[in-house]
Amino acid sequence: MNRTLSLLGAFVVLLSFLEVAVAHNVRLGAAGRECFFEDLRQSDQMTVTYQVSDQEGQGSSGNLGIDFWVNDPQNAVLKAEKDVSHGEFTFTAKLSGRYIYCFSNEASGFVSREVGFNVHGVVYIDASEAEVDPLEKEIRSLSTIVDQVKDELQYLLLRERMHRNTAESTNSRVKWWSLFQLGVVAGTGIFQVYYLKRFFEVKSVV
Repeated sequence: MNRTLSLLGAFVVLLSFLEVAVAHNVRLGAAGRECFFEDLRQSDQMTVTYQVSDQEGQGSSGNLGIDFWVNDPQNAVLKAEKDVSHGEFTFTAKLSGRYIYCFSNEASGFVSREVGFNVHGVVYIDASEAEVDPLEKEIRSLSTIVDQVKDELQYLLLRERMHRNTAESTNSRVKWWSLFQLGVVAGTGIFQVYYLKRFFEVKSVV
């Protein structure tokens, strides 16, 4: 009975740790910016992973850059990245308070971006507040591994979406270019027939 209760309690703890990880998708319009925040206590750990894709399917993996930065409760910059398409940032809170992280597409005045990002963290628990059971430590380790797998899956899904959009855009351009070439060939053929017909009509009159 005690073993059953222990396993049940461990399962509840596992669920509580899994809920720390949160996945989001946000659309950044042309010259747009979106900011989010997390309230952390001192010694809490937080990780932000993100991947950018093209909303309209007009870009490629070489020009999907956005700006990303993180500020602490005193508005000091903890991390600042320029023109990046994906990344990961992990930090430990040195101060208790609100930490703000932003994604900016302000460098692009006409192309929208879609950003998929995950936020997960480890809540710091002082040893004096609670004794850590060995099973609970294993559950925390398992939770961290699950978070990493989820981040990797999210990254692969966004990469697949980005490549699919690029392929669809390329196929569309090839289709319209082929139709244009067909139109040019048809127009040239009609003009040649008309010109030769007029040429022989003039000859016959002479």
